[in-house]
Amino acid sequence: MAEANWYVVHTYSGYENKVKANIERAIENRGLQEEILEVRVPMEEVVEMKNGEKKVSLKKMFPGYVMINMVMNDDTWYVVRNTRGVTGFVGPGSKPVPLTEAEMKPLGIQKESVSQGYSANFKEGDIIKIIKGAWKDTVGAVQKMDYMKGTATINVEMFGRETPVEISFDDVRRVD
Repeated sequence: MAEANWYVVHTYSGYENKVKANIERAIENRGLQEEILEVRVPMEEVVEMKNGEKKVSLKKMFPGYVMINMVMNDDTWYVVRNTRGVTGFVGPGSKPVPLTEAEMKPLGIQKESVSQGYSANFKEGDIIKIIKGAWKDTVGAVQKMDYMKGTATINVEMFGRETPVEISFDDVRRVD
C-alpha cells in the first residue's frame, strides 16, 4: 500500500468543521478507513481578557483550511475534492502537494504518531474527566474512541445542548 501523507484542503471560510464531518461520513460510507486516516481542523488555545477576566478559548489556526492524512489515489482524491464546502487541494493547479516534515513539526504532527496506535485506560461508555485545556474539569461519557489518533469523543453541554468534543487521551482521566 502507498504511504499516507498530510495534505491541506481549502474550504469555504467557516465551513471547516462541517467539511471535516462530511469527509468523515464519506470515509465511513465508502469504507476508506485504511486510505483516509485522519481529518483535522488545527486549533490553538487562546487566552483573552474579557471584562477583566482571563478566558481560554479555542481558535482555528488556519481559517479556511482542513488537514487530511491520506493515501493519495483517484478514489480518495475524488471523495475529498467532491465534498460539499471543499474548494480544492493546496498545490499547483489540481495537483495536491503533501506537507513536508518541516511543515508538520510546528503543527505538532509527527509521522510516527499516526502509524502506531494509542492505548487508553478507559473505554467507550466510561465516565472521564478532562484535566487539561479549554474543557478542563468537564466530565462526560466516552461516546467514541479513535486509537489511531489517540482521541476520545465525549458529549459536553454547551448552550443547553449536548455537543460532541474530541479530546486527546493525554488530556483526560477516568472517573472511578
